[in-house]
This record gives sequence, structure tokens and C-alpha cells, in this order.
Amino acid sequence: MNNFNYLRASDVQDAISQSAREADVKYLAGGTNLIDLMKYNLTRADILVDINRISDHREITELPDGGLRLGAFVKNAATAWNHLVEEHYPLLSKAILAGASAQIRNMATNGGNLLQRTRCYYFYDANVPCNKREPGSGCSAITGYQRIMAILGTTEHCIAVFPSDMCVALAALDAVVQVEGPQGMRSIHFADFHRLPGDTPHIDNNLKPGEIITGIDLPAKGFSKNYSYLKLRDRNSYAFALVSVATGLELDGETITDARIALGGVAHKPWRVAAAEDFLKGKTASGENFRQAAEIIVQGAVGYEHNAFKIELAKRAIVRNCMMALHPESQLPGAQPSA
Repeated sequence: MNNFNYLRASDVQDAISQSAREADVKYLAGGTNLIDLMKYNLTRADILVDINRISDHREITELPDGGLRLGAFVKNAATAWNHLVEEHYPLLSKAILAGASAQIRNMATNGGNLLQRTRCYYFYDANVPCNKREPGSGCSAITGYQRIMAILGTTEHCIAVFPSDMCVALAALDAVVQVEGPQGMRSIHFADFHRLPGDTPHIDNNLKPGEIITGIDLPAKGFSKNYSYLKLRDRNSYAFALVSVATGLELDGETITDARIALGGVAHKPWRVAAAEDFLKGKTASGENFRQAAEIIVQGAVGYEHNAFKIELAKRAIVRNCMMALHPESQLPGAQPSA
């Protein structure tokens, strides 16, 4: 870990003012990812600004349009168990509880969850090339062991995946990220927050220098009646997804009037395909229609030696999760999803 100066911010503007210095400034909230990265010398900071004592943005509040604002400094666990989230956005609650461990969820913040970095083996190994860590050095994963790597949205520069569970649900819910920075406040649609690797895989998101996430807005439609979150992984706890799926459906009898499907574990950002959701609108909620939507979602997927299985796995996961969304009670322990 490199030497750094440690400062405590009293409010958001105080924290932002530190970013004006000619130095590498990092903000410290829960620290569940940042501290690891610093300890392993995978990232560095000249100034570490502790924002834990900022009193604002620590609540979950209802919005005038019927939506919900998640304060960026609210812990993941508190968000998952909040009665408003559980009642109106159970998809989000399920996704958060599928991630990490109870101890980490008690420390990690909502804003920090959006900013976590990939868990690619090669990103964490400072002895091998990695374009995310050292731009232009190469991608060791492409010729290495790719079991957990991306199958969608990849380039020759990077095949790493974004690890968050919470963000998959936020993508499906059409959340909006509220940020504040040196140029003031702005809103970022969730689909535009994270980036695909392109030729700049070291840039994970579209935050501008010095900006802090202050909140995450959820629209009024929460798909609270028909929803499901499915996470497929190598072990049942404290493991990142090989494939995860967040599904929200709105039904009129057996007819789908609205559909949201987002995938995790398959790309550099949560993956949604509007064409698949549009295809389902007006269709009967059936396994066959869900299978056709799955084909649209994974169109163009590219597998490598060790992760090609994820293409078929993703298709099956989509169908299974959509069927589970028809009967949310099927997510209870011991229940069997509809075929």
C-alpha cells in the first residue's frame, strides 16, 4: 500500500473540494472493495477522503412521483431490509441479499456498490498484463482461464465482468443515479452509468472527476407482483455469479404488458436488451416465448475455451427466472419453479 494523506469530509461539498487538488483523490465510504485494492497496490491514492461522517444521503425516502430514493450512504443490508424496498421493490431486496456476505452487506454502501471493480483473476494479479490495471499492457484472460469471464459486449482489450448483484436489479428497474461534483448536480440513467470496455477498459463508469454518488432513484413501477432474481454460482454463498438474471413482469391475466430482464455475470456492465423486452409485450407468458426472448438477449455472445458454457447457461437461466417470476412464491426454500 502506498503512503497517502487521510482527510475527513464534513459534507459533500467539503469532499468535492478535495478533488480540486492536483493529486489522486479517492473517496472512502464502506471501503469493502477500495481498501483491498489499495492493500494489493492495484489502485493508489495521494489523498483518501473519508466521507463516512457526512450526515446527508443516509435515508431511504419516498419521491413525489411514487418512486423511492435510496441514499448513497445507506448500507446494503439496511436497504435490502427496508420495509418500502421489500414491499414495492422486492426484486432489489432479493438481489442485494444474494450478494457478498452478511458482514460485507452491513458495511458496503449503495453508492459504493455501483463503483466496485471486477474480480477478474488477472486484474488482481499484478504480475500479469491487464488493460484494466495498466492500459495497453494486454488482456491475459483472453488466452488464460476464462470461466468467470464475459460473453457479451467484449473486445480484444478486455473480457472482464462487472460483479454486482444489486446493480443487475437496478438495471431492470430503470433506476437513475444522482451525483454531485465540481460542476454541480446531475442525473445519470442507470443504463448510461457503467461502460462496456471498448478500447478503454480501465474506465468502468461515466462519473466525472470529483463526482460523488448521492442517491439512486427508483421509479414508481417496481414489479412487486411478478419478479424473480436468480443467481447461478459455483457455491451457494459468498461467490460471484456465473450468470444472474433479474426479471420483472407486469401481467394482464396471462398476457405480458411489460417486461424487464437484466443479466449479470456476462458482461462489463448489467446487460439488458430492449428488443427482447419489446418482443414479450403482448405475448402470452409461456416458456416458449421466454426462450425466444432469451435467444434475442444472448445474440452475438462469444465464448472462450473455459466459459462457452455460459451462453447456454444464460439462455436457460433467463427462461427459468421468467417462469419463477410468474409465481414469486416459487423462490421460497424447497419450492420448485414451473417448467
